[in-house]
Amino acid sequence: MELVMAIAIGILFTIGVYLILSKILLRIVLGTSLLTHGVHLLLLTMAGLKRGAAPVLGNEESYVDPLPQALILTSIVISFGVTAFYFVLAYRSYQALGTDDIDSIKEAKE
Repeated sequence: MELVMAIAIGILFTIGVYLILSKILLRIVLGTSLLTHGVHLLLLTMAGLKRGAAPVLGNEESYVDPLPQALILTSIVISFGVTAFYFVLAYRSYQALGTDDIDSIKEAKE
């Protein structure tokens, strides 16, 4: 299972880096979103697949550590907010400059 997850993480990182290196602002935002999803899967894979009961008081059996899932959930919420902010910035720059090409934005700035 770890091999499948490693391949999926590699594909997400590859596509994310490819999109970030493009010159269109929307693709850059989508690339950062894919990179964060790759990091989420990486954290989940590094935590490992553990079998056990829920961590409830009074349960003496072995239990699963909830910390990796809590960290990933927090990271998902933060990345959603950051992605929404990036979309708003991209939309405002498109309204102000009339283009989403990075080279055109640099030329309009100068």
